[in-house]
Amino acid sequence: MAGGQRARWPASTLTNAWLLAAAVLLNIKGIIAQKVQVEVEVEAYPTESVTLRCQFINGGSTKLTQVSWIWEPVDGQRDNIAVYHPVYGQSFPNPLFKDRVAFLFNNLENPTIRISKLRMSDAGRYTCEYATYPTGNEQGTTNLVMLAKPKNSADVVTVQAGTKSVVVAQCVAADSKPAATINWISSVRGNYSTSTTSGPDGTVTVRSEYRLVPTAEDNNKDVTCMVDQRTQDRQWTKSLRLSVEFPPSVSIAGYDQNWYVGRSNAELVCVFNANPPPTAITWKSASGPLPDSVVVENDRLSIRKVDDAVNTTFICEVKNKHGANSHHINVFVNEALEDPSSTGVVAGAVIGSLLALLLVVALIAVLLTRSRRQQRRGYPNNGESITTASGGSNGDYGNKARLLFISSGNSSKNGASTNNNGPMYTYREGCDATGMPTEKANNYHPHHLHRASSGNPPTPHDILLCAEMDEAERRKYDLDDSLDEEEERYDRFGEGGNVPPGAYHTHRGHQEEMDAYMDDDMESQRDGSVISRTAIYV
Repeated sequence: MAGGQRARWPASTLTNAWLLAAAVLLNIKGIIAQKVQVEVEVEAYPTESVTLRCQFINGGSTKLTQVSWIWEPVDGQRDNIAVYHPVYGQSFPNPLFKDRVAFLFNNLENPTIRISKLRMSDAGRYTCEYATYPTGNEQGTTNLVMLAKPKNSADVVTVQAGTKSVVVAQCVAADSKPAATINWISSVRGNYSTSTTSGPDGTVTVRSEYRLVPTAEDNNKDVTCMVDQRTQDRQWTKSLRLSVEFPPSVSIAGYDQNWYVGRSNAELVCVFNANPPPTAITWKSASGPLPDSVVVENDRLSIRKVDDAVNTTFICEVKNKHGANSHHINVFVNEALEDPSSTGVVAGAVIGSLLALLLVVALIAVLLTRSRRQQRRGYPNNGESITTASGGSNGDYGNKARLLFISSGNSSKNGASTNNNGPMYTYREGCDATGMPTEKANNYHPHHLHRASSGNPPTPHDILLCAEMDEAERRKYDLDDSLDEEEERYDRFGEGGNVPPGAYHTHRGHQEEMDAYMDDDMESQRDGSVISRTAIYV
């Protein structure tokens, strides 16, 4: 520049320079402030105690002359609450902390204090400030946060059933810091609202109201209040039962439509639902005064013995402070019934008689069927002789009888007396009604050999053998019975076109048994005669 002109700096450049210088000074101050060591924030509760720590470190050649604790409840307000001087000692100038604050150590290097009997109003900033030489004052600040546990409560609000939404329950978290949070769980359809109120000491009260349109069905339903807050170890809950008042609803129970003359211990019960409980329960009769057989006890109407006077309409009326309601029931009395026990006996006797009759009918049917079969085959009935049962003429019977006769002398064909060493047999037609053998020819079996001459009188031996033959014939008829039954089965199945193989073989087996019996019965002798194996020797 010419002419000795002086250089001029722009205004913006000067401003930036000043800002840089201020920043350097602030940084230097911050480095120096680090010599006073304190806690940034401390939490405490009312009525308890709190310790505020302070210590001067890295002092070097700095001389400490005095230390003070300054309380700032709000911005712009500073109050000394404690001062320590190594020569003059301790001082507590603020009356709000009188007898509540004290130094824990009696020296400048560690001026820690304790505040007891804390109040919510004690919250604020606490600054530990040193007076030093040659650097001046040094300080550090601790923020004291006062916490308050909420005072929780929950209650129901008794309401009357209606058509408008009303408050039915309340939940409060009072005097807490910080503010609490309230929620609800409910089994009814409703909603809730929350409001907050701040106190003079910094606490907050939170209120929540649960609302719904109350009905009788909502009475005794459950709602639950839940409170969450920082100072609580766990969530606070309380369950409530709603109280909804309404006039009575009434019904009558106990009538089974089976009331008859003479029935005892009949009873009606008045069933009601009311809140609050009823003040009066009244029984009435639509036909006038209650019958003499009726006994009333509160909600019960008992009839000692049912009669025609009970054939009426009974009314139960219930009252409470919100109104009255009633219900009626028509009772119809039937005629007297028989004793159920005697009815059962009669029914049992009838059933037993029917069963016995059926058994007798079945037995008669079996006997008649058997008799018809015997008559059809010529089987003798009880008390009849074989010779007369078949219905043949002159005392004969259909099947052939075989008789054994023994000759009284020993004669040969030439009239000479000989001994054949065995009985001689002849065959008769049968026995007459007196048991005497007949002389008809016997063509029943091909093995019949001899025929007795006519006119020979029967001997006692002949009569005995004839009786034996009767028994043999009875056994033969028994065998024929089973054969006939198989034949009937064969016939029944044959009508359908299919013959059961079992029935066929059974029939055939019986026939073979009969043939084998007749064939094996006769035996040839040495002298040429043929005798029966089943005959009786006399």
